[in-house]
Amino acid sequence: MSNALVWFRRDLRLADNPALQAALDAGHVPVPVYIHAPEEEAPWAPGAASRAWLHRSLQALDADLQARGSRLVIRQGDSLSELEKLISETQAAALHWNRLYEPASIARDTRIKQGLKSRGIPVESHNAALLVEPWTVQTGQGGPYRVFTPFWKNARQRLEGLRAGSAPKRLPEPPVTLAGLDVGDLGLRPPAHEPDWDAGFWEHWAPGEAGALEMLEVFLDGALRGYKAERDKPGRVGTSRLSPHLHFGEISPRTIVKALQDGDWPAAIEADLTHYLSELGWREFSHHLLYHFPQTAQDNLNPKFEDFPWVDPDEALLSAWKRGRTGVPLVDAGMRELWTTGWMHNRVRMVAASFLTKNLRLHWRHGADWFWDTLVDADLANNTQGWQWTAGTGADAAPYFRIFSPVAQAGRFDPAGDYIRRWVPELAQLPDKALAAPWEHADLLREKAPEYPDQPLVDLRESREAALAAYETVKADGAARR
Repeated sequence: MSNALVWFRRDLRLADNPALQAALDAGHVPVPVYIHAPEEEAPWAPGAASRAWLHRSLQALDADLQARGSRLVIRQGDSLSELEKLISETQAAALHWNRLYEPASIARDTRIKQGLKSRGIPVESHNAALLVEPWTVQTGQGGPYRVFTPFWKNARQRLEGLRAGSAPKRLPEPPVTLAGLDVGDLGLRPPAHEPDWDAGFWEHWAPGEAGALEMLEVFLDGALRGYKAERDKPGRVGTSRLSPHLHFGEISPRTIVKALQDGDWPAAIEADLTHYLSELGWREFSHHLLYHFPQTAQDNLNPKFEDFPWVDPDEALLSAWKRGRTGVPLVDAGMRELWTTGWMHNRVRMVAASFLTKNLRLHWRHGADWFWDTLVDADLANNTQGWQWTAGTGADAAPYFRIFSPVAQAGRFDPAGDYIRRWVPELAQLPDKALAAPWEHADLLREKAPEYPDQPLVDLRESREAALAAYETVKADGAARR
């Protein structure tokens, strides 16, 4: 039998993997390869939390392959050069991979495909990451969408008859002489001078395809019921928590949607199903935006914000935000959850981002950079869309004048203070009435939590008014240009 390379990237699974299945369907021996070349993703090479997850995910993939008779061949260096070497070493008749949609990856993959095809090597790419690829959904005028609702109305029509492939039970063995690196050789784990900073991650996560499928099963058996009403409450498990598994391709969105479509669900949870499906739709929309507006990973999609008077970064303020020492309990709880687990509840992400971009009035890129380094689900499309949405600078964005009140948000979504008490334990002895805004209860704060800041970094009301005043200058400049 002839060999075919299957180039794994962020599709670290065997089930519903079109590239792997295409090689098998063509009668080839799949040679699974992973090439570590983070510099090719610059300026968005994986952050520290992503690297820690990747280490374990690659180990899980290799174990899954070996259990089926195959193995993962790991190389490091320039992707084209390494692929050319592998093609020569295996006499591969074809190369298969699943597509990525970030600007740097698209450019790299285009170059590789053109180079190899010019040498007569068949190269095929496939869709493994999205329900609908960015170029397949267009407005009536033939352009990209900038608003979610019509985008999802169009895209959702394409989900009927969706299929998700199963994992092969056995795989043929690749050439035994083919050399590769060990996962540990890639230097993905925390350095020796920062030992085990990720230890808290693995109390909450199990990277790999098995962990992803287990997380899906737990969600379908539990949090899916009541999802629409409970998903915004950070003190309970009310979300799927599948985002890192989706980012690394340990599970496909098709597998998730198929499970939703095939389930024997009571009519009472129809609204929950629809709402969760729309959250997958937001992931699709984020990729749609990044593909059509690749500059937005760095620049505002809304050009009027190019003149917005952001505050010059104050490293002390920025550090306090990063470390969960802002003096605003809901913000601090979120930032500490992020540091400890590599993840933050989505409702709290919006609150923390609003505090940074509107109360502190720091550019959203400062927050996007920090999330990129600390989130295990750091996805360029989602991260960019999320920050620009909250900052009010992107497509389908929250208007700039919508400023999240962390006090009101805590009262609404964490009324018993379970989330705040868990992640800001020095406040655990405060009564509920003082938990969301402890600075308003100075005597209690001094008595019960003397180590917690006695005031927020900025006055919430004054900083809100300053942000709105800054926005008025942008509106006036825009009107003057017209």
